Amino acid sequence: MESWLKQYGASGLDDLELADFSNTGRGVRTLRRFEEGGKILTIPHGVLWTVKHAYADPVLGPALLSARPPLSVDDTLATYILFVRSRGSGYDGLGSHVAALPASYTSSIFFAEAELEICAGTSLYTTTKQLDRQIEADYKELVVRLFGRHQELFPCDKFTIEDYKWALCTVWSRAMDFKLGNGDSIRLLAPFADMLNHSPKVEQCHIYDVLSGNLSILAGKDYEPGDQVLINYGPVPNNRLLRLYGFVVPSNPNDSYDLVLATHPMAPFFEQKHKLWVSAGLDSTSTVSLTLTDPLPSSILRYLRIQRLNESDLAGMVSHKSDAAFEKVSDSNEVEVLRFLVESISSLLDGFKNQLEKLEDQLAEGFYTPEGNAWSAAHVSLGEQRVLRLTRKTAEDLLAAVETGSGNKRRLLSTPAQCAKCKKVSVHLMRCGRCNEVTYCGRACQVAHFKEHKAICRATAAKNGSKKD
Repeated sequence: MESWLKQYGASGLDDLELADFSNTGRGVRTLRRFEEGGKILTIPHGVLWTVKHAYADPVLGPALLSARPPLSVDDTLATYILFVRSRGSGYDGLGSHVAALPASYTSSIFFAEAELEICAGTSLYTTTKQLDRQIEADYKELVVRLFGRHQELFPCDKFTIEDYKWALCTVWSRAMDFKLGNGDSIRLLAPFADMLNHSPKVEQCHIYDVLSGNLSILAGKDYEPGDQVLINYGPVPNNRLLRLYGFVVPSNPNDSYDLVLATHPMAPFFEQKHKLWVSAGLDSTSTVSLTLTDPLPSSILRYLRIQRLNESDLAGMVSHKSDAAFEKVSDSNEVEVLRFLVESISSLLDGFKNQLEKLEDQLAEGFYTPEGNAWSAAHVSLGEQRVLRLTRKTAEDLLAAVETGSGNKRRLLSTPAQCAKCKKVSVHLMRCGRCNEVTYCGRACQVAHFKEHKAICRATAAKNGSKKD
């Protein structure tokens, strides 16, 4: 592969070599010293794998052009890779690059069911299940739109669904994405450069030159001869690393959980609330990323404040021409939002098959084979649970502050209690601010129960010496 790349003008290859490393597997080793920021490698545009190059192929291009609607970027690149592999190592030099690719991948779609079950409850688990179904549907459509119509180019035994999954993982794990000056983006695979492994400890150092179309790799740190050359894929959480690249980073500081907020169109006052969500930069279905550095983004509170608005709240906003910033609507709205959030996060955490403490003990005791699929799945579950627990703690702290400041003696109970109106049992109830005896799940139940509770409340308050009217 190196000699073929040199023919096309690749530079820097004499100072590098492919090598196997104990912690990352196959990678690139430097043969000389490099200072941070220095250019290590340049791959010319003529040998990059792009959609444009796929369409320019004299044999494959016409078949791709016949597909209607056109294939997606990933399907085009995956088909290109499989086509070159089916033609053998001599196909325009590209075959030597394909021959150097891994024979298999450790992305989550290749996990055995028992391995994936380790992280049941995580977003990765759900996404992987959905992805499996999507890949199967996409493959069947690809057969109808392209493979089946050009069987002489796409022999059945070399374009199976397993081949398709392998090619997709090649694209996901090795492609690089760049923004272009006109606002568009380009996805490409760069021979040899795609052998570079990831490390969060180096600066991002891969550059695409829009004018020349060449890809360059700079030194993300100082290197000595024999060091592995690394690049930084960016702040990627473990659930994404394992899904796309097939590895995880223990104690990944970029771990996250994507929280989906949704409201049914038949919910009361949906149209009014939808307008408010849009004006707040949201939608009726919004996905917000929870992270270790920002476990409770303000957009979540904005969404839920709007979702919990009642008729009088909405009327007040119209009469006062209030916007949708919603730093806070009212104490009652804030308490309802935060209680709902605490309960929802608790429910999500209860859905994890293996709880955080158990996984920590198992990993510390060497229960899982290091770097194995189950070990990686355990780290994904750990990361997502840590984020969710931090989110819940943040919501609980905000709730306590609102309850303390509201003067209504609202607080989380130490043991489960029953709402005096709807009979719901929970620890997330509020006590009556007058008598401090009965509990409610929210302001609506308290108001609805007031006529029944009024006489007893006043008597109890008087007995306890309350000064409230």
